[in-house]
Amino acid sequence: MIGRVLLAAILAGLAAGFIMGVIQHVRLTPLIIEAEKYEHVAHGHGTASDEGVPKVAAHSHGEDVWSPDDGMERTTYTTLTTMVAGAGFALVLAGLSFVAGIPITRGNGLVWGLCGFIAVSFAPSIGLPPELPGMPAAGVMARQAWWGGTIVCTGLAIWLLATQSQWFKYPGAALLALAPHVFGAPQPVTHETSVPAGLAAEFATASLGANLIFWLLIGLFLAMVLVKFEGEAKE
Repeated sequence: MIGRVLLAAILAGLAAGFIMGVIQHVRLTPLIIEAEKYEHVAHGHGTASDEGVPKVAAHSHGEDVWSPDDGMERTTYTTLTTMVAGAGFALVLAGLSFVAGIPITRGNGLVWGLCGFIAVSFAPSIGLPPELPGMPAAGVMARQAWWGGTIVCTGLAIWLLATQSQWFKYPGAALLALAPHVFGAPQPVTHETSVPAGLAAEFATASLGANLIFWLLIGLFLAMVLVKFEGEAKE
């Protein structure tokens, strides 16, 4: 039984990740490439009218960091990454379903996906919106710690609302959901950037929309595969 659940989660996550990779290629990657032009202009690597974008990003420490070439190589690596992430997220949802004792079905698969989106993407984006290359940001460790804490707090808030019947679940969930935002996300020293505000806003909106589709697909595909495997097990 556990093996079937794990296989269902992996298959559902890979499928959702593949579709997400296509969405990223069509909608998000062009915005990232456009922002990289401004990033390299800011570092003195060229002008905004340059046709080609350097494939190596220069950082303040003088080190060169490898990045995939634009086109098929970038698309392939991005799609593989989203497929692996999708499988991981689907496994987490399946595990939470087992622990909470709430089966993932065709009727609630989209709800599970929506809850995952709220906890992992939407809530953290309130303090740390999706960023383009060249945009200022606080330290990586500080951002990751706040991001992880926000996911945990938001996830616990959703768990309270879904599993508890006592009156205290509402104020408890509200306190958990608000705690990271009251504490505040780590902010950069300066907000100055060469990336146009309109481009940054478009990317943040498109990124959240893509992640919503991603999570809904994870929940939907996971429910479909689990129901299918359960039906086959009963035959």
